[in-house]
Amino acid sequence: MAVDFKYIVVGRGLMGAAAARHLARQVDGVAVIGPDEPADRKAHQGVFASHYDEGRITRTIDPNGNWALLANRSIGRYGEIARDSGIDFYREVGCVVAAPGGSEYLEETRQAAVSLSVETSLLDQAGLKAAFPFFAFPDDCAGVFEARGAGHISPRKLVKAQSLLAEKAGAAVIRDHAVSIREEGGSAVVRTAGGLTYRAEKLLLAAGGFSIAENLLPRPVAMTVYGRTVTLFEVSEADAERLATMPSLILDMPGIHIYLLPPIRYPDGKFYLKIGGDPDDLVLGDEAEMRAWFRTEGRETVRTHLQRIAADLVPDLAPLSISTAACVVSYTESDYPMIGYTSSPAIAVLTGCAGTSAKSSDEIGRLGAELLLSGRISQQGYSTDFTPQFS
Repeated sequence: MAVDFKYIVVGRGLMGAAAARHLARQVDGVAVIGPDEPADRKAHQGVFASHYDEGRITRTIDPNGNWALLANRSIGRYGEIARDSGIDFYREVGCVVAAPGGSEYLEETRQAAVSLSVETSLLDQAGLKAAFPFFAFPDDCAGVFEARGAGHISPRKLVKAQSLLAEKAGAAVIRDHAVSIREEGGSAVVRTAGGLTYRAEKLLLAAGGFSIAENLLPRPVAMTVYGRTVTLFEVSEADAERLATMPSLILDMPGIHIYLLPPIRYPDGKFYLKIGGDPDDLVLGDEAEMRAWFRTEGRETVRTHLQRIAADLVPDLAPLSISTAACVVSYTESDYPMIGYTSSPAIAVLTGCAGTSAKSSDEIGRLGAELLLSGRISQQGYSTDFTPQFS
């Protein structure tokens, strides 16, 4: 039976748009299906994505060697993506990981950087205070600082860049969302909310948290989706300038695990300092719960928790306003992305962000493209094979 496309990627978020770009650069007959960002989030009844934002930490430094390698390879292609798309999505302000001095967390973070020849600085309590006077770190805190190849990205702009480059390379961008996927006659068939049907030789589902939705896979992926609440502190132009040398920060202390981004200009023209790190988990069990969650502003209890941490950590912060937003993270059983085939040889899956994959999404997307092109992922230095697990 004739196909409309050789390869279809379902999902036009960070991983899906990256996979579409890598595929379209190598073969013809590629399509990527995924909607644009809704104009009115609260009134929107369709699917959502967590990349509707301007700030995500990017860095190689990570205590896990595989995540460090995924990030490092992605960051190495940021310049090419920005140049070819004309979209500036990355700010190199550095990143510091702070944790109890002498902790295994810090040592593993440093070792992963060394293994990839990434230059870092080790800072004790006094060194942290001298280097970053706007932070009031907890006692007995030390840090690993990565000055180059680290900072923050705009996930919204990165998806825009990847989509543009996929289209420039010949991919069809279908601004709709899938409601069902099935195998029929050896091909993958996807039906969209707009009532259209497309057929492909191979299909890659990269729908983020929405990959758990019904009717998309032969068997559901074994993945848990959590609702997350981020808090945004609006700062004045003067404070944004004063904090211009602030790096991205990850703080991992007993009872506290947060990330914090320096002031970033958002589409409304205002500067916001962003902090995330829910103290507990909110499980979202199905697609309906995810859609409802995205229409909220998140949880007030998380806002209170993060507001207290921010006040201690950045004591000179004088926010003009404080707001929150909802997003989701998806965790697999391996804590790595799932990149592999389902029980159908025509349908593969690429999902599972573990709350840390925005910075690494280009390499994850490249691996998804390799899966379709080669039928498997070669090892390439990773100690995991990214095998999917299904319920």
